[in-house]
Amino acid sequence: MSQPRNLLAKVANKDSGAFQQLYDEFANRVFRYALTILHDRHLAEEIAQETMIAVWNGAHRFAGRSKPSTWIFGIARNQALTLLRKEKKAEKLPEQNLVQADPSKHILEREHMSKALEKLSSDHREVVYLTFYEGLSYGEIAEILGIPPGTVKSRMFHAKRKLAEALT
Repeated sequence: MSQPRNLLAKVANKDSGAFQQLYDEFANRVFRYALTILHDRHLAEEIAQETMIAVWNGAHRFAGRSKPSTWIFGIARNQALTLLRKEKKAEKLPEQNLVQADPSKHILEREHMSKALEKLSSDHREVVYLTFYEGLSYGEIAEILGIPPGTVKSRMFHAKRKLAEALT
């Protein structure tokens, strides 16, 4: 499989095979990230699809100043926050559980972790997800969220402390 940066360059030239590879690599990851923001499977699926369409339509605008994953997650975040603003105007979103990545293993532990994550503020939960589930650096997360790296570190510190309290 090609590297995401190379795939984006090909997608910019409307290479559908490259887009399929990029889609296969990112669509599920974007869905899980959107779910941490929206707490609704259907809305998260919608955001994942809209994000990947935006990648197809906007790949020529990827300037290469960041990693492709940072650019794609930034698109997903903007799409999710825009949807949240629209939804909040209409009505409050229902709270739903986070999707488990692999429900067949250690179900009770995962449920306990999921409940602990739900107790975090959305700001803390988002930083935890991007760090531990996506493996992004604090600098990349800061870029996606549009905040200083020190704020990311602070949010992670408080999130870890609250998770430790919830898990004991």
